[in-house]
Amino acid sequence: MVSEALVLANEELKRADHSIAVSLKYTRTVDVIKSIVERLIGSIGFSIEALLIHAKDKGKIEEVQSLPRLRVDQALKLYPSDPTIADFCKFYLLLRRIDKADFGRAQEYRRHVTMTAKMDGEQAEITIDIISDYFDRTKEFLNYISGLIKSE
Repeated sequence: MVSEALVLANEELKRADHSIAVSLKYTRTVDVIKSIVERLIGSIGFSIEALLIHAKDKGKIEEVQSLPRLRVDQALKLYPSDPTIADFCKFYLLLRRIDKADFGRAQEYRRHVTMTAKMDGEQAEITIDIISDYFDRTKEFLNYISGLIKSE
C-alpha cells in the first residue's frame, strides 16, 4: 500500500510536469494553472498518505484518517520535530485554500498569465514562475517522503 500511494503521487507529479512543460507553454491560461495546482495537491496528498500508511504498518498509529485536514494533523503529531514535514503540511493547506478560492484571470494567452486567488481577505497571485516553483517544492517533498520511508 505504501508503494501504491508513492506511485500515485509520482503519477500526479508527472502530469503536473507535463502541464507546465507543454500545456502551459502553449496555451497560457488560468485553467491550466488551476489544473496544475490540483495535481500538486494530489501529489502531496498521496505522499502524506504513504507516510501515514508506513506509520500504520510500523504500529505507530491505529488507522489512517480519511479527511485531508485530519491526515495533516496526524502527520504533524507523528513527526513533531521534523521541520520539513511541518513546512510541507502548511504548503499543502495553502494549495488547498488556493484551489477552493474564487479566482481571477489576468493576461491570459501571454507570458505573464496570472491567476489571482481571493482567500479570506488576502490574495495569492500565481504566475508561471510561481507554479514552477511550487512544482519543484512538491517534487522535493515527494523525494523527502520516499527517503524517509526507506530509511525507517
